[in-house]
Amino acid sequence: MEHFQLLIVGAGPIGLACGIEARKAGLSYVIIEKGTLVNSLYHYPANMTFFSTSDKLEIGGVPFVSNNAKPTRAEALEYYRRVAENYNLNINFYENIHAIKPQSGNGGYRVYSDKQDYHAANVIIATGFYDIPNKLGIPGEDLPKVTHYYAEPHSYYRQKVVIVGANNSAVDAALETWRKGAEVTMVIREPEIGQRVKYWVRPDIVNRIKEGAIRAFFNSTLVEIRPESVDIKTPEGLLTLDNDFVIAATGYQPNFEFLKKIGVELSGDGKFYPSYNPETQESNLPGLYLAGVVCGGMDTHVWFIENSRVHAQSIITEIKRRSGHTLHLPQ
Repeated sequence: MEHFQLLIVGAGPIGLACGIEARKAGLSYVIIEKGTLVNSLYHYPANMTFFSTSDKLEIGGVPFVSNNAKPTRAEALEYYRRVAENYNLNINFYENIHAIKPQSGNGGYRVYSDKQDYHAANVIIATGFYDIPNKLGIPGEDLPKVTHYYAEPHSYYRQKVVIVGANNSAVDAALETWRKGAEVTMVIREPEIGQRVKYWVRPDIVNRIKEGAIRAFFNSTLVEIRPESVDIKTPEGLLTLDNDFVIAATGYQPNFEFLKKIGVELSGDGKFYPSYNPETQESNLPGLYLAGVVCGGMDTHVWFIENSRVHAQSIITEIKRRSGHTLHLPQ
């Protein structure tokens, strides 16, 4: 069993920022990541452009230079690889944490993964929210033709595609697949395209719908998916359309079951806000901290890289302040 003063769960941008601050502070640390570096960003659509400018995605004082003001996914992946190399961060990839338990005696936490066990005086949960899609909860959602993760448009050429949603992911998928030859229909619960859609993209999708190039059903829901068709509940009644693929861009959520399992208290209002001190990021569990988007519960649009980078500094400052949280190695 390995012993560390700090174990960080998640090697996304905020997890990396925590590792950088730990390294600067001289703490022994390890970052455990179930996938690859910045795993969520890696699974973003291949041609995605960030809403934020490159300077707002910077961590650790490493400059992020991109070809345009708003960087692409490929540029972001290159940047965070460079950050990890620059600080020689201690990261274990493709390792799943399945339990974190407080320890008596020496204190701290016993962390269990599918590869080994750890003892850590402090733990940071920086796991993001991209792993668990918000399900539609309708018949046929588990068919092979349905995906909650849109990657790139080529495979949808000359296919009848239904896209569920009205925000950035749905709009990007609709425009890209239509421009590559798909017959696109959008199913939108709201009366209009989302107001948070990137400002340089929203007029494009509004005009494509207005001219009829992309068909859109507002105030409507997808109610059933079958191998060759779908049913849409519209204000005018039930409509059945021929269909080849469904892209359900319905958003994602943090792993609340994991948080509950380790003992983090969540609000009971359906928002699942985790309990933590906003000044130190410490949860209701002593020495266990939350960083990044996981702090927002179901409101995954509240925390971003640009406004949660400071969580790393707050946490490491608090850990340094508490002399009682120094790891005592077994004699």
